[in-house]
Amino acid sequence: MHSKNKKKSRLQNYNQKNLLVASVISMGISFSSHVISEPLINPKVNEINNYSNKSFITKAVEKTGSSVVTIDTEKYVKKRKFGNDSQLFLDPYFERFFGLNLPYDNKPRIEQSQGSGFLFADGLVITNAHVISGSDKVIIGLNNGKKYKGKLIGQDFFTDLAVLKIEGKGPWPKAQLGDSSKIKVGDWAIAVGNPFGLENTVTLGIISNLNRNVTQLGIYDKKLELIQTDAAINPGNSGGPLLNSNGEVIGINTLIRSGPGAGLSFAIPINKAKEIAYQLIKNGKVIHPMIGISLIDVSNFETNNKAVRVSYVAPNSPAEKSGIMVNDIIIKVGNKNIEKASDVINQISKNGIKKQISILINRRNKLIRLKVIPTDITNLQNK
Repeated sequence: MHSKNKKKSRLQNYNQKNLLVASVISMGISFSSHVISEPLINPKVNEINNYSNKSFITKAVEKTGSSVVTIDTEKYVKKRKFGNDSQLFLDPYFERFFGLNLPYDNKPRIEQSQGSGFLFADGLVITNAHVISGSDKVIIGLNNGKKYKGKLIGQDFFTDLAVLKIEGKGPWPKAQLGDSSKIKVGDWAIAVGNPFGLENTVTLGIISNLNRNVTQLGIYDKKLELIQTDAAINPGNSGGPLLNSNGEVIGINTLIRSGPGAGLSFAIPINKAKEIAYQLIKNGKVIHPMIGISLIDVSNFETNNKAVRVSYVAPNSPAEKSGIMVNDIIIKVGNKNIEKASDVINQISKNGIKKQISILINRRNKLIRLKVIPTDITNLQNK
């Protein structure tokens, strides 16, 4: 009797389980039309998730990478002779531009070289002047494999910048330009270029320093204040963009230092590059107001005061004609109080040429106010 009750109980449990399964199946059937009408994965959500999973580096390069170009140049060289006394090593094309550490060679030949650049306006490419200097032929290669002839719009050796126009029909991919005045030391820096023709080679680092004067690098015939970064700029990267974490161009890669101090890379701030580029487009050249002096930043560690001292005055220059002398301390230019050498340069640049500007100096503890009329730097060189 007991065993019969057990069997009956098991049968009831089995029937209940079957009934429950059948109910679930029937519910699934009754609601199936609603379930099937909605996709299991929303494609848009999936697309957003895929994008959000990308690193900021990938996003930055995708935004600007298509605007980066390869610049191939050809130059007919009859003969050349270069010195070998510099400790500054640049990429091969920058090195050739400044005539550093290259052997004596008197055989005529076609010299080929390569650099980078990027499209910043419709059909217009910006690059370094040393990339295309003296070239007889320029070919611009896009990252889609197409190649076009490039026409030189203008170049400025004092800032090492050049603008080229692609001889072809667009539309062209354009880089998004940022604001180099907003970058800070420690910000991400992404260098993009086409070294050795390898498209969109990317290196990552940070902004190491700002407003680095090129005279500190042993370059005295250029007018550059550079962004310093530890993002590797490889040979052939010259002229390519330096990006921020949002993929905006904040600088133009220009040179590297190897040997002692290796690992230092430099870029021209994009705000300065834009200013130069638009002058080249409009006038084919750039005016650089100068008065003909070299300056040194000096500091008094006891008083913590900073000053700017004149270290050299060019003969027959506006500075010499106005009475400025070596060892004069520059106190004020125009209405600007001077704290560093770049303040003097900026004020002279803003003033322009053929227009008088007031300069207050301290000479042996005596204040003297002088009037100077800046001239273009080419006029100083021709004297």
